[in-house]
Amino acid sequence: MRNLSIACGVFAAVFASTASAQSQDSVKVGFIGTFSGQFADAATQMDNGIKLYMQKFGDTVAGRKIEIIRRDTAGANPDVAKRLAQELVTRDGVDILAGFVLTPNALAAADVSAQAKKPMVIMNAGTSIVTTKSDYSLRVSMTLPQLIEPFGAWAAKQGIKRAFTMVSDYAPGHDVEAAFHRSFKGAGGEIVGQLRMPIASPDFSAFVQRAKDANPESIFIFVPAGIQPAAIMKSMAERGVTPDKIKILGQGEITDDTALKSAGDAALGVITSYHYDHNHGSARNKEFVQAYRALSGGINPNLFAVGGYDGMHLIYEVLKKTGGKTDGDAFLAAAKGMAWESPRGPISIDPQTRDVVQTVYFRRVEKTPNGLVNVEFDKVENVKDPVKARMAK
Repeated sequence: MRNLSIACGVFAAVFASTASAQSQDSVKVGFIGTFSGQFADAATQMDNGIKLYMQKFGDTVAGRKIEIIRRDTAGANPDVAKRLAQELVTRDGVDILAGFVLTPNALAAADVSAQAKKPMVIMNAGTSIVTTKSDYSLRVSMTLPQLIEPFGAWAAKQGIKRAFTMVSDYAPGHDVEAAFHRSFKGAGGEIVGQLRMPIASPDFSAFVQRAKDANPESIFIFVPAGIQPAAIMKSMAERGVTPDKIKILGQGEITDDTALKSAGDAALGVITSYHYDHNHGSARNKEFVQAYRALSGGINPNLFAVGGYDGMHLIYEVLKKTGGKTDGDAFLAAAKGMAWESPRGPISIDPQTRDVVQTVYFRRVEKTPNGLVNVEFDKVENVKDPVKARMAK
């Protein structure tokens, strides 16, 4: 019996050792995206950014193979996102949660990250509070106040004194509305009206008409990326709400490629604030855009693509620093303060907030030999999330 016990103990030890070795063979990244529904293009862009990074740098880092496990929330479905995150952790044994096109999904999955102490790499989801919901979350994309507070102050300082705001009625839209109101009014501007629009609205004509009827000096707009920017810009053009009559301001989504195509010359002069555009002139971005187009069949990368690409860079560099370890505490310690040159410019991870620090660009739609283009004309460097900066004081 004693020999049998010893044999069983040896077998158990060998089995445990073998299982441990097998678990070290790969790093499983659970990618939660919106692969169907109106935000499908966003998830595809993000996923292509991931694929491009792995195509360029290989699928092995620190001796461990990277395995991406993809799951679809089919839109803003927090209950689904939480269930998928739980399944990825408990059933699929993922080491890292990643992706998150939309804030509601990121907030729901953050509960799972916090409870399981799993690193969570947020590649979009820009509402400021997202990273406060799990101490194991990091964001490589942006926060909405980070993009908009500098912009609101800039607009007022340019002599724009009266603004009407139109935002999508969900947490990111509320974040943007508050950020623009706060900074615009703080710099001497006046908000003369405001609208909140359904997040899933396919038709903006009634909202645009209400804004036009208010006869404001300027209109500030935020809608999420996907099919909505083109829809709202088309409605603006059809109702004569154009920059030659009313100053049109917004976050960069409203002048993405599809929106510019939809609005045509009616978009000339629209001014936006953003952190990434495929026309950004750095050598690194030109290389990134060329490679992305080759991967995607000629489609230009957008904010989601660069979010996926930079998210994978963070994961790879952290694994190099930890020697392949993926436990939450080691991952976070290695990631805090990390800095690198992204296609969008220099970025870093704030060690206190785990949010990205980056340059915010102001752009104007201009006609060039290459068609309508967002041309950068001003910028603010090393911008942190202003909401958390105030909280820290």
